[in-house]
Amino acid sequence: MNGLSGTAAVGSLVNYICFLTLYAGFWDATLLAFFILVRNGLFGETIVEIYARLAKILAAVAIVFLLFQLLQLFRLRWTSVEIPEWDGAGQILLLPCRTTHTRLSPKSHTFSYAYLVVGVPVGYQGNVANMVSVGVKQTSGWTSWFSLSSRLKRGWFDVDASDYLQRQSGEPTLREKLDNYLQTQGVDPRTYPHAYLITAARFLCYHFNPVSFWYLYDTHQSLAAMILEVNNTFGERHMYFLKRNHEPNCLNYHLQSNPAEDENPIAGAIKEQPNGIPFTQTWPKVFHVSPFNSRQGYYSMTATDPLSPRNHGNPIVDVTIRLSTSEGHDILVASLHHEGLAIDPISMTTYQKAKFIGSWGWVGFATAPRILFQARALFFYRQLHVWFRPEPSKGTIARNANPIESQLEKIFRRFLRHLVEKATIPLEISYIASGIAHETERMLSPMAIDGKRSVERLEFKVLTPAFYSRFVYYAHDVEAFFSEMNENCTIWLSNPKVLPALALRKTFPPPLSVTNPWEFLAFRCIQRLRRRPDPIERPLNSNAAPRTRQAAVDIRSFRPSFMDAYVLTHEDPASKAAYKECVLKLFLADRIAFGYVSVLEVQRFVALAWFAWTLAWPPWRGNY
Repeated sequence: MNGLSGTAAVGSLVNYICFLTLYAGFWDATLLAFFILVRNGLFGETIVEIYARLAKILAAVAIVFLLFQLLQLFRLRWTSVEIPEWDGAGQILLLPCRTTHTRLSPKSHTFSYAYLVVGVPVGYQGNVANMVSVGVKQTSGWTSWFSLSSRLKRGWFDVDASDYLQRQSGEPTLREKLDNYLQTQGVDPRTYPHAYLITAARFLCYHFNPVSFWYLYDTHQSLAAMILEVNNTFGERHMYFLKRNHEPNCLNYHLQSNPAEDENPIAGAIKEQPNGIPFTQTWPKVFHVSPFNSRQGYYSMTATDPLSPRNHGNPIVDVTIRLSTSEGHDILVASLHHEGLAIDPISMTTYQKAKFIGSWGWVGFATAPRILFQARALFFYRQLHVWFRPEPSKGTIARNANPIESQLEKIFRRFLRHLVEKATIPLEISYIASGIAHETERMLSPMAIDGKRSVERLEFKVLTPAFYSRFVYYAHDVEAFFSEMNENCTIWLSNPKVLPALALRKTFPPPLSVTNPWEFLAFRCIQRLRRRPDPIERPLNSNAAPRTRQAAVDIRSFRPSFMDAYVLTHEDPASKAAYKECVLKLFLADRIAFGYVSVLEVQRFVALAWFAWTLAWPPWRGNY
């Protein structure tokens, strides 16, 4: 058959409309349309012809896309940009480095590789010679790949404030985010008016940054504190705020003369280095980074000041971090130190830029594969035990929420507001979400608004976005709050004693009563599939056996949960539909997809593809 015949075209169109009406999904309808074209001979009669034509189409699309991206890159290379003036401390620099990791216990293991970081004065915004850009506004989402104007504003290496410190709504700058973080630590941002960030920048929109170093300077431009911003491969982040030791020889050393010329050196001073007195500090480990180390122990760090006048105008990077056990035994030593001179992008010629990009552009892409390669060596060859990831602690920034968790967070936030409005005591709640860009929301009960009574205050901090998907499993919200706080550690509450006044009720939700039959069926399925979630419990490491638990059966006859009842009576139709879809996906994934929604989506796609393929050429039309 060559092309679509009239009868086949009409039949296919009818099938297409029926399919679109039933599923009303863009990609579902696109899938059916594609299968109709394939089964009606548009791409050839045989399987070989179909594959050949599809391969040509995909190759043509890929070539056009790559040529478009190369066009943008070449335009970026030749387009001149206005370089903003900067009169603060430091300058934008490219800093070729080398990182080395040496494991000392329980098995020895060492590796070293090249690593590229950039130095950024915190407060600077703009594009420096099309090589490094900071704080440049750009088109977000997939449309940015097809936008010429937004790409031309960015450099090859881009530092985006959204990749650092807390996740906040809006578009705050690096300096604004730093000031906000310092305030959370009880520090006046004016204490550190100057700051310099050393970090791995984005390259071609890709970003993976294990650690960033924030150097904080006081009003005398002396290095007074540091922030180590650590990211793990699970998408979690933790900041260690470290103040400089206040020994006399450690203060204001920028303003001192060269110690070699000092006739009366201070007794017991830290060993002098060519680039000045090092920044040293020790602090407890509270963040899970490597699966081959527990979350206990201590870090100690020695770092040099990259902006010290003793560097003679050539900023350097030299940081060494040592991890020790709680008993003081060394586990590993990691270091980052410069190789060669720092590079000023303004002084680079076009040839030097091209050579530098060819030599260093790939390094960021290799970071994650290198980590996985070394993890493979430690596990299979060194046979180290694996420590399973614990849930984040109170001071840790959790991973980004997945689409289901993001949708459930919106509904949970409104549900929490509803509970506060119904509270029986004067109550103020500070709600801190997890996994999304947010600001702390302050909620007041009606009895707390008039200000005539003493108000109970509660900080409700969600530690991991997994809380939102776990909460819908509970039929009773008081049980959910206490279980997730004490047993699973997915939330932290500053004043748990007010929970009964917030969530304890004298009546239960009424039996399910819905006029819409489809809605009734969906919530009936939710009610039947609901069961208390399994506790978040795992062995400490791969060598430990899980703790045996007595199997328990929940004999309570569940009515709709309080969350279900709230959604049915207070949410709009769109939110009801979103809630039903999210909860049903979670519950069905537990039953038929090993608990993974992604596996459930694959199962759905396979079934949908089979149905669309059959519908594109029904059996009554004969063999294909």
